[in-house]
Amino acid sequence: MKRIGKKQKAVAYITASAFCFALMNCFVRLSGDIPTVQKSFFRNFIAALMAFALIMKSGTGFSYRKKDVPLLMVRSVMGTLGILCNFYAVDHLNISDASMLNKLSPFFAVIFSFIFLKEKPKLIQGLGVITAFVGSLFIIKPSMDFSAFMPALIGFTGGMGAGAAYTAVRALGSKGVKGPLIVLFFSVFSCVVTLPSIIFNYTPMEMWQLGFLILAGIAAAGGQFTITAAYSNAPAKEISVFDYFQVVFAAALGFFIFGQIPDVYSIIGYVIICGTAVAAFLYNSKEQ
Repeated sequence: MKRIGKKQKAVAYITASAFCFALMNCFVRLSGDIPTVQKSFFRNFIAALMAFALIMKSGTGFSYRKKDVPLLMVRSVMGTLGILCNFYAVDHLNISDASMLNKLSPFFAVIFSFIFLKEKPKLIQGLGVITAFVGSLFIIKPSMDFSAFMPALIGFTGGMGAGAAYTAVRALGSKGVKGPLIVLFFSVFSCVVTLPSIIFNYTPMEMWQLGFLILAGIAAAGGQFTITAAYSNAPAKEISVFDYFQVVFAAALGFFIFGQIPDVYSIIGYVIICGTAVAAFLYNSKEQ
């Protein structure tokens, strides 16, 4: 009975995380015509402050081992790439399309785990990666119209960056590096990398725009903390499929706030990718 309670709690946490990340994308879009780099800076600055406060409250300290630095750098570089690409996609696509392309990250994580962690995927996982890629093509809709194709391709690249970052997080977690420290290192790194662009190419903002970016940062931090809590209560293979609720939330927010309606090809892509995720979830559950 206790186990069921923990799993139910984990499902609630990961659903809350999906809603938080959908809200983040919505607030990023609502902040208006501001450079992607500037949006990323403010998002990560808020996350850095919250991670710093959490570490101070927990008393775990800021120390880390030198041998963990390469993995922390991989997580930070690829995570920064993922955020920049995701925010660009959010500004140029339906937020449901951008969210779904970002949700390709678990499938990319399978590929990167094989390359860097030597974790050989099972046949069903390999088929899942191929099927998800096919689904992504329905959303990307490759064409010679680069004004429509490039934002989708950048969103796809963001999902790849996130997958590489999550692979590094997995490796760091197995080495005992604490989650808040990983978030702080990544957030500070991303702020430092984007700061020169802010200094030399700062775009003045209205107070309402700054307000939406602060809300995006708070929503992002809420998503990070709740997803960490989710995986602390249940293994990924039991609950990861519920993370795809983000696409449902994003589609609802996109429709009611921006009047966005995904086209039939995007919907087919959603069904393929979500169906693949559900199949993987059911397969992993049966393997327990």
